[in-house]
Formats: sequence, structure tokens, C-alpha cells
Amino acid sequence: MPSSKILATTFDLHGVYPCPVCRFGKISHMPLMETMYCNFCQEIFTINVEQQQIKMPSRQPPLTWRWNGFNWTEAQLEGVELGWGYLLAAVAFVFFPTILIGIGAYYYPPDAHIPLSWIPYIWTVLTFLLHLAIILWIYIEIYQIPVATYLRAMVRWRSGANN
Repeated sequence: MPSSKILATTFDLHGVYPCPVCRFGKISHMPLMETMYCNFCQEIFTINVEQQQIKMPSRQPPLTWRWNGFNWTEAQLEGVELGWGYLLAAVAFVFFPTILIGIGAYYYPPDAHIPLSWIPYIWTVLTFLLHLAIILWIYIEIYQIPVATYLRAMVRWRSGANN
């Protein structure tokens, strides 16, 4: 009786795979070249068949993905090792200023009859949101997440789904 498991496929130069950048398009072989391109976001990738990798050389340092037989593993920056220290620094950058401002608002609250007594509480929330936005922006810049491409693909998908 045949197994119901899906067998992993090895990365092939002439295969068609999902795009790891936009996640909407398909990457396929470019004729007369040892590269692949996405039919949606038009990214070009160099190929390393032996290591089952593709590399996006259009940015520095380039992003590299490895094919695991089913999909692309998460993007790796070539020559950059992001560890727990960076994660800890990001969490501290978001929470430490928020906690400081929140403690100040809690221990030294303004009088309730003052018209703008809500400002320290809003200031605490804004501190959290803006510091979080800074970290997200840095993450998007490092990994070059194509936000505009995602939005464009969603518009195409919704217009196609409504037809």
C-alpha cells in the first residue's frame, strides 16, 4: 500500500518554486542563464544547486534561502549572525522606556480636575507603540520585507476573487 506522506523534492534548476520574497509569485529558470526569477515581484536569484540554496544579490548583504524539500527556510543574511543579544536589546528598547514613563505617570498622577490629566497615560501608550514601530521598521529594513509587494498582491488577489 502506498504511503500517504508527501516525499520531499530536491531543488532542481528547472523546477518551479514559490517565491521566498513576495510569497505570491513563482520562481523559475531564466533561459540561457544560471539564475531564477519571480514572475510577480521580478526578483532575480542566483542558484547553488549543490547546497539547495538561492541568493538574492540585489541587496547587500544578500539574503539566502535554503530549500528543505517543501518550502524555503527563513532568510539568512550572508555574514550576519543575529542572536539572542539582539532580541534582548530590542525587547529592552521597547519596554524599558515604556516602564519608566508608566511608573512616572503612576506615582505622580496629575489632578483629576485638570483638563489634560489623560496625557501621561497616552504618552505611555505612545512610547510603547513608537518604540515597537522603530524595532519593526529596523526588522523590515534588515530583511527587506516587500510590504508594497504584499499590498499589491492582496489587491490583485481580492480583485481576482471578486470576479
